Amino acid sequence: MLVPMLRTFFMIILILFIATHAYARERHAVVADSATGCPLSDVVVFDLHGKYIGTCESDGALPFIYSDEYPVTVRLMGYEERNIPVATTDTIFMKEQILELPEFVVESREHRVLHMLAYVREYSTLSTYSDTIFMFREKMVDYMLPSDNKVRFNGWNNPRILTSKSYYRFTNSLGLDSVSDCCNQHFSWADWVGIPPTALVPAALTSLAEGTDSVRGRYGAKEVWKKNDNRITLDVNVINDATSRRWVPNLSLFFRDGIDFEQFKIRFHFDNVISGVIAPIDLCAYSFNIESNGRGRGMFMFNRVDEPFFVSTYAEVYVVDKEFITVKEAKQWDSKKLASDDIAIYEPAEAPELQEPIRLLVERVNAVDHGKIRLGQIPDERLAGCRNLVKLNAGQQILQRLKGLFGIDHIRGRQKWNNNWKEFRKERVKKNQRSATCAD
Repeated sequence: MLVPMLRTFFMIILILFIATHAYARERHAVVADSATGCPLSDVVVFDLHGKYIGTCESDGALPFIYSDEYPVTVRLMGYEERNIPVATTDTIFMKEQILELPEFVVESREHRVLHMLAYVREYSTLSTYSDTIFMFREKMVDYMLPSDNKVRFNGWNNPRILTSKSYYRFTNSLGLDSVSDCCNQHFSWADWVGIPPTALVPAALTSLAEGTDSVRGRYGAKEVWKKNDNRITLDVNVINDATSRRWVPNLSLFFRDGIDFEQFKIRFHFDNVISGVIAPIDLCAYSFNIESNGRGRGMFMFNRVDEPFFVSTYAEVYVVDKEFITVKEAKQWDSKKLASDDIAIYEPAEAPELQEPIRLLVERVNAVDHGKIRLGQIPDERLAGCRNLVKLNAGQQILQRLKGLFGIDHIRGRQKWNNNWKEFRKERVKKNQRSATCAD
């Protein structure tokens, strides 16, 4: 008699729990586009300390947020970020932000290597049962992409660090709360996600001025394409289907290295796409969110073998300058080494202002007596230092400034984008279509 009563009691408790949980989920706030009212998925959420805590679901619903984590910040590249001071059930509207391509020198017979300069802002967290390391980092990176296979220069499509500033916060269960501008462990994924390959736009969108199309994968939509005039936004769920790994070719080995990716999503923004092809030259920005178990052990020996750990990286990459250069110039860029102080960090106007907790972290790190602490050790200059950046203004040609430091002559007769764009794009469209057809 007692067993059936206990069983009934537990069933009632379970039903109440499910009903309460479902009710709570229904009352979660939803993030939506202010113009269309459509829910926005994969919106990134930061807590009051500037730490990544989750992303919105496919219906735009916020993830579970503890009351002591407010105020929170929601961010999605291509939209103006919003601050949510307290828990709410109201719809949170985000306003779209236009990301535009910088001007650049077009390709000619001699200038056949595309050099791209970008600003990167990243947030990474490494957590174990007892310790947490949070890192905020800003850096300038570059990419060198040959225009075709006939160019005798390999280049690189992963971000090469030119200069970087890092800020760490260390906490543990015993109450430790310390900061630094350096760390002995590297746990960010940001250096492995680079420029996407040339690809065909879904046929359903090529004849439309505005529209959305989804490409199905093994576990749902693996790609979501959104077109608005000549702008295209592409959201990729890398772990949905093995074929999605083509967007991150330099990370392929990690999928076979015992690393469990719980989330891996990338958002690409392309501008001036006037054909059925997207190419690196059309890329103006991209962001990605990666959550993983296993990052570090076996490669960096971060923790004890029997201790599980979790790593998350959210990063935004803004292309701030680009141009076609000669192979000779490309090799000069490749071989020349500069100290980190020789290159400034240029923050694009599209990048949002730093969140208050991140600004306070920067101030704490800058207040550290670096000279006293670093006696007897030589840090990696690329991964340390105080925040000292230049706000990027319209029309600034950063690559031309840096070319002076690298000893590269200025390209004579620099032509403006508008004077050459139509003719140049026709040639590129034909070349990209051939490349994409061969790749598929």
